[in-house]
Amino acid sequence: MTYQQPPSQPGQQPPNPYGMYAPPPKKMGTGAKVGIGCGGAFGALVLLGVIGAAIGGGDSGTPAEKPAKAAAAPAPERAKEKAEPADAKPEKKPEGKPDKPEKKPAPAPKSPADQFKAFVAKHGSPNEKAALGHVAKVQGADELNDILDSVDIYTDFTGGLMGPHQSEGKLIASAFADWKESKNGLVTVYDVKGEILSNGNF
Repeated sequence: MTYQQPPSQPGQQPPNPYGMYAPPPKKMGTGAKVGIGCGGAFGALVLLGVIGAAIGGGDSGTPAEKPAKAAAAPAPERAKEKAEPADAKPEKKPEGKPDKPEKKPAPAPKSPADQFKAFVAKHGSPNEKAALGHVAKVQGADELNDILDSVDIYTDFTGGLMGPHQSEGKLIASAFADWKESKNGLVTVYDVKGEILSNGNF
């Protein structure tokens, strides 16, 4: 049996005989790889330059239309001129009138305990002022509605209702009744452990 070759066409390689492998394709040389890499980097730089020119070149006027002063000005002045619009006029302060002082920010709202202490410091007796120095927290004083108002005052006293500071607790409850009024209010004074020290209506 003879092997028949198909008719060859000009420019076409003849097929390899049976059992022969085709030679591996030629690999790209190192120089070609470096050339392609440099070409890609150059193309990326050109692309970035075009994008930068498109973004930064927002001036619609031509260089001939710009005043000659801008070209002759030092760099800091040119930067200042670019930052300010051409139509901007410097603000003129009226003569003879002093600058208005800036408004001070409103002070932070005081806690109910601070408000209560301030009231007693202004209107209270010396014994009430001394007792108020032990108040740590006032809860419910800012939520009064004249239906069923309940205010809790926490102190750093110890001993509870039968302890040695019951009289200070009564002074605190009485001072609170002077500060706030309600048709149906109950103020309770607690010691440091949460035990009732005194209570009263306000």
